[in-house]
Amino acid sequence: MGHFDGNIQVDTIVSGKLRRYHSLSLLQQLRRLRTIVFPNLRDMVFVVVGFIQSFVKLLIWRPDVVFTKGGFVCLPIGYAAKLLRIPLVIHDSDAHPGLTNRILAKWATAIGTGAPLKFYPYPTSISHYVGVPVVADFTPYSDEKRRVVKEQLGFVPTRPLTVVTGGGLGAQRLNEAVATTLRQLLTHTNVILISGEGQYDEMRTLTPQDDDRYQLHAFVSKGMADMLGAADIVVARAGATTILELAALAKPTILVPNGFLTGGHQLKNAAVYAEKHAVSIIDEQELEKTPTLLLDEVCNILADKDRQEAMASAFHEFAKPHAAHDMANLVLGAVKHK
Repeated sequence: MGHFDGNIQVDTIVSGKLRRYHSLSLLQQLRRLRTIVFPNLRDMVFVVVGFIQSFVKLLIWRPDVVFTKGGFVCLPIGYAAKLLRIPLVIHDSDAHPGLTNRILAKWATAIGTGAPLKFYPYPTSISHYVGVPVVADFTPYSDEKRRVVKEQLGFVPTRPLTVVTGGGLGAQRLNEAVATTLRQLLTHTNVILISGEGQYDEMRTLTPQDDDRYQLHAFVSKGMADMLGAADIVVARAGATTILELAALAKPTILVPNGFLTGGHQLKNAAVYAEKHAVSIIDEQELEKTPTLLLDEVCNILADKDRQEAMASAFHEFAKPHAAHDMANLVLGAVKHK
């Protein structure tokens, strides 16, 4: 096996996406000329240009296999691979397949999925439930390790800790629910709120900065595994990678899916795990109307040790610690198949 020096060549292509919104009817979307219709028409041209670029690059490079992850930028390169008869391997993290992956699946040599196969329309003969690759740091924390990390984070280690994160960009309704109920939450649990850069300043004005039971972070680039691993409960969005990181940690989790994203994929992601009672779900629109829903559910889970253990155990069954290795084998297998 050759030595990998850590350098990966990066080439870019032009591409575009199809804007469509789960929360709007087709008629409502057609009325939004400036924000939906015209950008979609422009991006159709981008896709054609991206396909030409992809075709030329693949013709020159002649790779043994093409691997795509399903974002809109993958469509031109995937179609070019199909025309040049280059094996195509795709991975679908979300339980709801995106448009690009649904198109490319027709020409794929192998498909890896982030959730069980029953949630996908893909041919079972080429599909494999591999999970979502996560960093090896995401493994269950013992009670002792959790106490140590809590103390390192500056909290009293014997008190429960709830970590609330809306992802890299934050989540406005989630942040506002925490700000509204924080005083009551802090009587039951220490709280870390990861607000996202966009709402950080606002959250600083709405929440106390001198209470040792509470921390506010705009973003966490290092030590996220420790922060989540130390938590007794995590409140998060329902992105596929976040969910599988929390499953790997065997963490009692409350999911607040973003229902406005294309295809409602976070709603469908969350439903996969709620079906097995591995997570609790709070509807974002209901949370906006009644912020105390978050307070009530956190308190309910904290008060029920049996439920915490059952959630953690059911959630951990979805963990796939060898996902990266298994996905790599699918890619290499496609080369051998060729």
